Amino acid sequence: MGAEGRFDIPRNRDSAVLEFAGREVRVTNLRKPFWPDRGITKGDLLQYYADVAEVLLPHVEGRAMVMKRYPNGWRGKFFFMKRTPDHAPEWLETCAIEHGSGSVIDFPVIRHMPGLLWLVNLGCIDLNPWYSRCDDVDRPDVLHFDLDPVPDAGFDRVRETALLVKEALDGLGMPSYPKTTGSKGIHVYVPIVRGPVQKDVWRFAKAFARLMEQRRPDLVTARYRIADRPAGRVLVDYNQNAWGRTLASVYSVRPTPTAAVSAPVRWDEVERGIDIEDFRLDNMRDRVRQVGDLWRPLAWPKKGRVELDEVTRGMVSG
Repeated sequence: MGAEGRFDIPRNRDSAVLEFAGREVRVTNLRKPFWPDRGITKGDLLQYYADVAEVLLPHVEGRAMVMKRYPNGWRGKFFFMKRTPDHAPEWLETCAIEHGSGSVIDFPVIRHMPGLLWLVNLGCIDLNPWYSRCDDVDRPDVLHFDLDPVPDAGFDRVRETALLVKEALDGLGMPSYPKTTGSKGIHVYVPIVRGPVQKDVWRFAKAFARLMEQRRPDLVTARYRIADRPAGRVLVDYNQNAWGRTLASVYSVRPTPTAAVSAPVRWDEVERGIDIEDFRLDNMRDRVRQVGDLWRPLAWPKKGRVELDEVTRGMVSG
C-alpha cells in the first residue's frame, strides 16, 4: 500500500504478484505502452482502476462481465471473450448463464479489488457488465438509453437530446442519471425495481425512444437500421436493453486517443456544456476526490428505484 491507503502497481518491472489477504493476482506487461502517444502504459491503466475501485466496484459487483480484450493497447486489435479462462484463479467467482443455443457460459464476476485487477490485466480497457445481477439474470435493475450521434450530429446535439430525455423521464416520475460514454455520446440510466423481464424492459425503452422521436423528429431518431437514420440526428438507442447486450460501465476507460473515461456527470453540467474529452484517465481520480460518486444511488439495491410496470400502465392510460 502507498500513501493515504493507495495501492501501488509496480512501475519499475514488467510483472508482479500482488497479494490481497490471501488472494494473489499476477499482473504482466506493466511497462507495455497502451497509449504510446500519451505515455500511458498497461501498468498505468491498472493503477487507475486500483485508484477508483472504491467507487467503481459497487456498480459492477455481482454482475457477469463480458471481456473485451485489447492485449496491445487501444489501437490494437481486440476480441470478445465470455467464458472465464481455465487459468483464472480459484478464488474468482463465476456466473453460469444459459444461452439460447442451450450452452451454459461461466462468466467472471467481479466483487473486489483482486478480481478487478485480474480482469484488467487480461487487457480489458473498459468493463462491460450485464444489466442484471447473477442471482436473477433475466430481470435487470436498470433501464438505460444510449444517445449516439448519427453522422453530421455534433456533441451539442447529444447534450440537447439528453436534456430532452431527462425532461420526459421527469414527467414520468423516473429519476435519471447521465454519464458520458467516453466515446461519442451520453448514457442515461434509470434505476428500476427488479421484476419485469429483460424483454419487457426493452419494450418500454423502445416505446419511450419512439416517443422522443415523435416529439423532436428534427433532433432524435429511434430507427435502429443504420441506413434509415437521418443525418444530423441523435439515435436514442433502446436496443442496448436487449438480453445479453452490455455497455461500458461507469468509470471505464475507453479505447480512444485521449484515454477518455465514461464519467458520471450532473444534469446541470450537461446543461452548461460538457465534452467527452473533459474526463480522462489522467484527471478522473481528482474529480472523484472532488465530487465523490455521483452515481451512488444506482448502487443502492432498493432505495429510489422505479416500479416500471406502474410507469408503463400510466403511459398507456395517459
